[in-house]
Amino acid sequence: MDYNPMELMICVASRYLEDGATVSVGTGIPCAAAMLAQRLHSPNLIILFEAGGIAPLLPTMPISVGDSRTMYKAIYTASMGEVMESLQRGMIDYCFLGGAQIDMYGNLNSTMIGEDYRHPKVRFPGSGGANDFGSLAWRTIVVTPQSPRRFVPRVDFITTPGYLDGPGARERAGLPPGTGPYKVITNLAVLGYDEETKRMMVESVHPGYTLKDVQENTGFELIAKGFSTTPPPTREELKVLREEVDPLKLVIGREAK
Repeated sequence: MDYNPMELMICVASRYLEDGATVSVGTGIPCAAAMLAQRLHSPNLIILFEAGGIAPLLPTMPISVGDSRTMYKAIYTASMGEVMESLQRGMIDYCFLGGAQIDMYGNLNSTMIGEDYRHPKVRFPGSGGANDFGSLAWRTIVVTPQSPRRFVPRVDFITTPGYLDGPGARERAGLPPGTGPYKVITNLAVLGYDEETKRMMVESVHPGYTLKDVQENTGFELIAKGFSTTPPPTREELKVLREEVDPLKLVIGREAK
């Protein structure tokens, strides 16, 4: 079967969203993954958008978190305040986040590149709600292309906390026990986190790639105790993704870079 890296990442991400779970998504890959899951194996998946749409049945791909389609047949059309309150109450199982940099402990940087905060080399939009979601959602999923420039030994700025500097660090910082990074899905592999060290580890390598490919595109040493080959997208997944979720190729037509 022919599929591109973007389609692969969306299909793999959707498989982690079980029926009845709650997931906060933005536009793009997270929304496509949630829509695919809702149509294929998780009809009772509760999708939340930061702007206030709670449990919609998305008819087509929205172009923003405030798009009217994010409220289509929703249980509740709320506001950012209610969504953040749900997060603080521990009611959100999964959130999707991204950033310019990620390190071995899952810390994310979407603020700046450089050593001087006031005079950075590059300034990014910043947190938005990313710190809130990464701090309080039970499981954080990152979907991103993989390269040494993005996967760095230490992020230049911690916008969103992962496991900070290792075991127990989140709890010492006052974050709820049991929350934190869960999966990193890239164009090369699925990465998780070692339970003892909280460091990033290889769980599966995508078809056509090797562990060497994955490591060469990472700026730090990955743990590889044992890993499998990622099951490729099925015909059904690709059909629904292409014909129902994103027929205009707003997301799957992009290059993964």
